[in-house]
Amino acid sequence: MLYLASKSPRRAELLHRLGQPHRLLDVDVPEVRAPGEGADAYVRRVARDKARAGWRQVAAEPGARVLGADTEVVLDDEVFGKPADAADAAAMLRRLSGRTHVVLSAVVVVDAGGEREVLSTTQVRFAPLSDAQIEAYLATGEAMGKAGAYAIQGRAEAFVEHLAGSYSGVMGLPVHETARLLEPDAGRVPPATGARAAIAG
Repeated sequence: MLYLASKSPRRAELLHRLGQPHRLLDVDVPEVRAPGEGADAYVRRVARDKARAGWRQVAAEPGARVLGADTEVVLDDEVFGKPADAADAAAMLRRLSGRTHVVLSAVVVVDAGGEREVLSTTQVRFAPLSDAQIEAYLATGEAMGKAGAYAIQGRAEAFVEHLAGSYSGVMGLPVHETARLLEPDAGRVPPATGARAAIAG
């Protein structure tokens, strides 16, 4: 049985698209970037922590495997997490306006055989946004609870001038990379080592 260590309905939807039956696990993992920690290392670590926390709940179950994921918006090496409030969301969108940012989406799968992980990197360029556009978007409520204060699968898709990479990765789970990761012959490393898997994204 595949378990998803996430409360994200978008990740659950994307797993369904892959034809992957799964159950949800509730994990509580701090998402705080350590001083000097690179953005990609941070996203990988949080995804790994989620997967390992989920694995601790189901490790005794034969055939269990756990998928953990983390997605962050990065601009000028600053990680834009979920906005604290509407003012914070507006500030994020103003900074993203007219610029290209990076969306990092890490996925980690843990099972009895070890760990596998992949990192998807996507370049997203926003059109210049007016204050009126930002206010109208905030009024939809989509910005809250989303990294970078936007949901590309919602009305914010209209902001995107160009995207290079994984659209589903920006949503929260890179479908192509995740499919590869879930293949039976995907490379593994022992869970205790914390080393990176052979698959790279």
